[in-house]
Amino acid sequence: MSVNVETEIEIDRPRAAVAAYAADPDNAPEWYENIESAEWQTPPPLAVGSKIAFAARFLRRRLVYTYLIEELAPGERLVMRTDEGPFPMETTYTWADAGAGTRMTLRNRGEPTGFAKLGRPLMEAAMRRANRKDLAEIKRILEARG
Repeated sequence: MSVNVETEIEIDRPRAAVAAYAADPDNAPEWYENIESAEWQTPPPLAVGSKIAFAARFLRRRLVYTYLIEELAPGERLVMRTDEGPFPMETTYTWADAGAGTRMTLRNRGEPTGFAKLGRPLMEAAMRRANRKDLAEIKRILEARG
C-alpha cells in the first residue's frame, strides 16, 4: 500500500522567488525541520540528473538518502526521487500564481517496504504534520524577506 501525502500553502511572494528558494537544496535545512544537511553529489546548478545527498531525522531515526532530480521546470515544477532505504520516495514541488502571491504544493509519495510498510498509517500522518510545518516555515522565511 503506497503513501501519498500532498500539502499546500499560499505564500505572499512572487512565484519566481518562492520557486528559486524552495528548489535550491542548500536552503533545505533552513525550512525543512527534519533535514539536517544537504550535500551536492553532482556540481550545481540544479538540473535534471543532479544528485543531492540529504541527512534527516524522521520518527526518531536518522536517514541518509540521495535524491535524483527527475524533472525541473523552473518556477513551475520540481520532481526528485530516491530509491534508497526502507521507503523509496518521490517528492514533487509545484508553484502556481495565487492572487498576488504563490501557491506552493509539496507532495511525497512512495511505497514503503519491510518495517516501514507496517507503520504506513503512522508514517503518513507524521509526514503530513511535518509537511505542514515545513510549508509554514518557508512561508515565514520568505514573507519576512518581503
